[in-house]
Amino acid sequence: MRNEQKEIKRVVIKVGTNVITNKDHRIDGTVLNKLVEQIAELYEHDILTVLVSSGSVIAGKEVMRHQLQTQDKIVRRQVFSAIGQPRMMRHYYTLFQSHGMRCAQVLATKRDFDPGRHRENMTNCYEGLLREGVIPIANEDDAVSLSMSTFTDNDELASLVAELTNADMLIILTDAEGFFNGHPTDPNSELIKEITADEPVEQFVQESTKGEAEGRGGMKSKLHIAKKTAKMNIPTYIANGKRPNVILDIVSGKEVGTKFTI
Repeated sequence: MRNEQKEIKRVVIKVGTNVITNKDHRIDGTVLNKLVEQIAELYEHDILTVLVSSGSVIAGKEVMRHQLQTQDKIVRRQVFSAIGQPRMMRHYYTLFQSHGMRCAQVLATKRDFDPGRHRENMTNCYEGLLREGVIPIANEDDAVSLSMSTFTDNDELASLVAELTNADMLIILTDAEGFFNGHPTDPNSELIKEITADEPVEQFVQESTKGEAEGRGGMKSKLHIAKKTAKMNIPTYIANGKRPNVILDIVSGKEVGTKFTI
């Protein structure tokens, strides 16, 4: 797979909850299948992927529905996540297996990325999996994360993983085509195709309103993380995860979504 700018060998892909759920806020197996198909295609071209996947909370909520008694928001999230994690991994395991591939779950808290033994251990885990051709699927360990050691959202986790694994590219998949100079639904808004890390575009961010299990990261977070990651000389993209072949198109150098550069 050819990219005119640089050789791509490692890609971190973050997929948001709104990408992998349908209009009824249920996990959409068809979307997961298309996601895995693209990662399998990258693998055939010797490009290794780390997948940072949201969805565990909403997957757990599907099971529990209205049965959960506690009203504590933190405990509810912990319970939903603990129930949803194995559900999500069962989906991914089955899909990757159908392509003759293997995947593994890597749960982390923020302290695992702090300098020292925790970080070294996390690095060894990722490198060991990638060396064996196993696709790491990363997520926050919501069930045990303390408030002071939680990630802002999975966008932050994806950026940290990209840095840790020396990724050549970070792709943040959401339900928008990219970053716009206004609200994406406004017909007068235009997609900004490329943004530099120091370019002031924060005034275009719209406020996000999300439900309990719909994920924590809005466009404000994605913009911040994309700029931060680009400053580490890791080109970062924000794109529509439901667009056909979005990952393959980005990796091959096509003009898709919004690209963030140093």
